[in-house]
Formats: sequence, structure tokens, C-alpha cells
Amino acid sequence: MIHSVFIINRSGGLIYNKNYSTHIAQLSSNEALIFAGTFHGIHALASRIAPTGNATGAKDTGIQTIDTMNFRLHCFQTPTGIKFIAATDLLHTTLTDVLTKVYELYCDYALKSPFYNLEMPVRSDLFDANMLHLVQQY
Repeated sequence: MIHSVFIINRSGGLIYNKNYSTHIAQLSSNEALIFAGTFHGIHALASRIAPTGNATGAKDTGIQTIDTMNFRLHCFQTPTGIKFIAATDLLHTTLTDVLTKVYELYCDYALKSPFYNLEMPVRSDLFDANMLHLVQQY
């Protein structure tokens, strides 16, 4: 089950936050902003301290998952630096495909909208409706 989804812009600002479950504590607006800034900083540090020369030769992209005893955070970072984060139960081992679909929805309903300004919060009823439909599938 996907409990919540966060989108963080390349500067570390929270541009989308939605809870889809009652099984997880609801963050206040201030707590969500603190989470976004903290995650952005830790993600940047993790990508910088990663050992170089991995087996595939690919550049390290930072944190991909964080496991706790009760939930798992999944992160997908786009080439432009936008981070898509999902909080799930421990049954989901990887959500790269789902977060890629979230990225596609973001492109379709936010970036292509003539009323959306980059780096600003996403305010789109169509995006919200399609996100709810996507989350309900998982």
C-alpha cells in the first residue's frame, strides 16, 4: 500500500504532498517542508559520498530506498533533479515503475499546463485524480 507521495524540486522545495492512507501519521505543512529539505540534503550527501567505479559504471543517484521497521521510503530522481518519493508498507521492495508513472503524470498534468510555473507547488485537479487512480492500483 502506498501511504503518501512527495515531490521535491531540484532546490529541495516541496511542490507536492498527498496522503492516501489513514495508517500513517498526517504531517503538518511545516513538518512536510522540513522532511523535503532534510531528504534533499541527505540525498545530495549520499550521492557525493558513494564509492566511485561501481560495477556498471553508472553514476550513483543517491538514496533509492530507506527502510524502517514500519514503512519504506522509495525515491526516484529524474535527470533534471526532481525527486519523487513514496512512503509504502514493507511489502513493496521497489517502486521505480510506479514512481516513473508519477513522473509521467507530473509531466502530463503539471509541466504541460500553461498555468503551471516551474518550481511552484502542483495545483491540478486532474493530476490529483490521476494520482489517486494510480495509487489505488497498488
